[in-house]
Amino acid sequence: MGSMALEERFPNLHVSRHPLVAHKLSLLRDKRTDPKQFRELVRELSWLIGYEAMADLTTQPRPIETPLEAMEGERVEPKVGLVPVLRAGLGMVEAVLELMPSAEVWHIGLYRDERTLKPVEYYNKLPDAATVQVCLILDPMLATGGSSAATVDILKAWGAARIKQVSLIAAPEGIATLSGTHPDADIHVAAVDRELNERGYIVPGLGDAGDRQFGTFAGPESEPGHAQDETAEVVRRLQRNLQTP
Repeated sequence: MGSMALEERFPNLHVSRHPLVAHKLSLLRDKRTDPKQFRELVRELSWLIGYEAMADLTTQPRPIETPLEAMEGERVEPKVGLVPVLRAGLGMVEAVLELMPSAEVWHIGLYRDERTLKPVEYYNKLPDAATVQVCLILDPMLATGGSSAATVDILKAWGAARIKQVSLIAAPEGIATLSGTHPDADIHVAAVDRELNERGYIVPGLGDAGDRQFGTFAGPESEPGHAQDETAEVVRRLQRNLQTP
């Protein structure tokens, strides 16, 4: 299912059409791109996608004076929070903070069980009550959608009024999972790829975003090709759900 068909089916999905995004994403995918270049590209793409994701923030009038006269300017009204999903989301924070220096940053740690592909929470330092109105979840990959849906669950329980997922690439299965669970959460991505493989990796994809950012390749068993029966069945179930209107 192509990205345009997915956007028609899921109105909360927003896929960038910017030529610079397409150009930089191709460089990011290239297996010859080293960790330093990879981190730089993640940062540049995060800036571009974050810019698009915040296009609908409301503003309030703000009186200012230019060197020539007084005028009415604007300021962004809602308080924005950035929620990078550890660890791959860390590489996206600095770029979005450049766009919104006043944003708060809160970390949520989730890892994906490699057999069941279900998210497991291991770190959460959110305060007792929400201190922001708009939350941007930063995670380079939207694969199965399980971690993203769990993060939205956490943020809604916290009291966040609006939640947006900001990712570099997404699989149709992950989009369907997140949209089905939280249709009110906007999804902003640079591209939608073909599908998940039997190990739950996005293909054609870019590999493991965390490993490629931080140079922590764990050997052949961590490559996106070694599937277990239980994992493969989870992926097949997600793909069956995607075919259900």
